[in-house]
Amino acid sequence: MSASDIILQRLMSLHPKVIDLSLDRMHRILSALGDPQLRIPPVIHVAGTNGKGSTQAMIRAGLEAADLKVHAYTSPHLAYFHERIRLAGELISEEELAAALEECEAANDGQPITFFEITTAAAFLAFSRTPADYTLLEVGLGGRLDATNVVPAPRLTVITPISVDHTQYLGDTIEAIAGEKAGIIKQGVPCIVSVQPPEVRAVIEAKAEPLGAPLRIARQDWDAYREGDALIYQDERGLMDLPLPVLPGPHQIGNAGTAIAALRELGFGRAEARAALLEVEWPARMQRLTRGPLIDAAAGCELWLDGGHNPAGGEAVAATLAALPPRPTWLVCGMLNTKDVLGYMQPLAAHAAGLVAVEIPGEPNTLPAAETAAIAAKAGIATSVADDTLAAVTRIAAEHPGARILICGSLYLAGRILRENG
Repeated sequence: MSASDIILQRLMSLHPKVIDLSLDRMHRILSALGDPQLRIPPVIHVAGTNGKGSTQAMIRAGLEAADLKVHAYTSPHLAYFHERIRLAGELISEEELAAALEECEAANDGQPITFFEITTAAAFLAFSRTPADYTLLEVGLGGRLDATNVVPAPRLTVITPISVDHTQYLGDTIEAIAGEKAGIIKQGVPCIVSVQPPEVRAVIEAKAEPLGAPLRIARQDWDAYREGDALIYQDERGLMDLPLPVLPGPHQIGNAGTAIAALRELGFGRAEARAALLEVEWPARMQRLTRGPLIDAAAGCELWLDGGHNPAGGEAVAATLAALPPRPTWLVCGMLNTKDVLGYMQPLAAHAAGLVAVEIPGEPNTLPAAETAAIAAKAGIATSVADDTLAAVTRIAAEHPGARILICGSLYLAGRILRENG
């Protein structure tokens, strides 16, 4: 176990019994640290329900193509905690991470604080000490009261597609959830807005208007769409004919458009837009696996991995499967008991030959495999259960040679798969 793992384990014990969304603890610890969030490079703040990570990764690829140094903060991590913090383009080192965590632990002095809050403070501390040109911040939960929402004047805010998720914390209507996400909009700061339902757009516009925050809205101020084997992007500065993004799936067209709109707002052009599409890397989003024990078990089958876990994620996966060459597709699915499992499954029913349900190892909130299978059956998918992912893949490969196998349902499951097969 590394030094940072030991500290992270200790920090978990400080977590309040329930998630209590508030910025009070964040302001307290940042003040004790000398307010590092005020000394970081210009911030691009990204909120939304779906596409945050992909969009942020594309913006980073575009900025780095311009020879700029970019800090980036994302969550959750997949295989290793260090993935959450990039310093000037590189994953934070073990030494830098352990030092920042220790300093935050000392500044907090044993007071209650969430794991996300104290690790976000560590990220701000590390960002403030390493020179860079931009800082990309991905919201963890919501926006208004998220631990990242302590930068008073970002350079740019971005709101990716909003749908219903985390209702226990953000409200049980899409308007309430949109209000929380729109909480990242700041006085006079431009905001890039992805395609949204009309009621969500209305909430964002109502939030931006009194703040004098200029909105750059999809299908009004810019548009992105596929035409043959090209992505067409258009705004007031003209039209660009670009390659399709390397991240698979029709939903990535919208994410790409949002990223390009952000780059254009920052003054960048065609070269950076092209790099955003072609040089982006973002694991566990319809990722084709090519090595590891599962590939051996798959024995001639196509093996894919996706971490989507809500209804919009299910729709995105379904659309991606529809766009792939026809092949019988079997799902290996493990989900958390906090998610809308039926809402996730329903879009997939038309594309799945069957589903093998598994539990997520080491995850206390995993849904029992039998319950996942029962919900999948309710969605109209033929189901069975397996002891683990390896057993599920082995069985599918033996019974359905040459099938497409998609491991899906949770970022936690995806992270474990990448640790063992990455």
